[in-house]
Amino acid sequence: MNRQNIYLGRISGIPVGVDYSWFLIFGLLSWMLALDYFPAEFKNWAVWEYWLAGIITSLMLFVSVLLHELGHSIVAVRFKLPVRRITLFVFGGVSEIVGEPPSAWSEFWIALAGPLVSFVLGALFYLIEPLFPAHSILFAIVKYLAFINIILAVFNLIPGFPLDGGRIFRAIIWGITRNLRKSTVIAGNVGRFIAFFFIYLGVTQIFSGNVANGLWTIFIGWFLESAASSQIHQQELHDILNHYHVAQAMNRYYRIIPAHSTLFDLVREHILGAGRRYLIVMKEGKLVGLLTLHHLKDIPQEEWAQVTVEQVMIPLSQLKWISPQATLWEALKEMDQDGVNQLPVIENGELVGVLSREDLVTFLSKVHELAK
Repeated sequence: MNRQNIYLGRISGIPVGVDYSWFLIFGLLSWMLALDYFPAEFKNWAVWEYWLAGIITSLMLFVSVLLHELGHSIVAVRFKLPVRRITLFVFGGVSEIVGEPPSAWSEFWIALAGPLVSFVLGALFYLIEPLFPAHSILFAIVKYLAFINIILAVFNLIPGFPLDGGRIFRAIIWGITRNLRKSTVIAGNVGRFIAFFFIYLGVTQIFSGNVANGLWTIFIGWFLESAASSQIHQQELHDILNHYHVAQAMNRYYRIIPAHSTLFDLVREHILGAGRRYLIVMKEGKLVGLLTLHHLKDIPQEEWAQVTVEQVMIPLSQLKWISPQATLWEALKEMDQDGVNQLPVIENGELVGVLSREDLVTFLSKVHELAK
């Protein structure tokens, strides 16, 4: 997990974490339930009972969100799409699924899985309501969770990309047109229209005196518009990168270092001296690995004079690489999937260059300049 996340563990092999922003919404939701919702619905409770119900309900709501995201992730894995992680954050949760679904059919079921889980949870909570006394804390919690899971499912089915409903809509358009690019642009623009409608609705709420709900509605609209625009821009990026190959953007002027070099010499001559962030490691004239700045951080500085490059590098057997004939989009997907910032470019078993994210940005800048 990254530094903004707290790692919780793995479920079905998928890493799960909590973004620090989650604590903000957890506190606000607990406060709202304890001071507003539960006192209005259930009279004559003690103050501590309202707060206990609020805190437990907030926790269970995010458990429900986690199960919703697991629905997406497990179906994605069934369609051979890796899931980097599930993160709970201020807007609920997100499954980081690597790559695009292989077909409209897979997109449809991956998108639908989350709302189906929420509908099932809502139905289960509704069915167990009669098991608890009518004014007990447990009854209040279960009643709210039944309601909110149904709302979560219905909201996510709004056909505004990238909400689940928008992805289902894209899958349908994709299935009809057989064109992922066209379906993404259509779904993204519909998503933007719905986002602007939310913003308009929020403004009308503010002018009618409902300022708090109006601001929240505007915030949701702004978030949806940003997400939809981001998806459209990503599709545009895909269209550009898919037209060019790794050989056109890779760096042929990389630094080679011997495997027996010490980390002290490496830092003095290549990191501090030349400002390099990655180095190709060779032994007896053959590529044996790759070393990046990230690997140095794991070794205490007082040990740098004794530790060799070969001891801390990524060995060739574990090294991700790419062909010079691959498209730049394939290279970017490979980097994202494996969480790396550079890929050695290998042809016929020989190293011919290195492609980094910086090289991609530089190449895109040149393309943009030439297009003016």
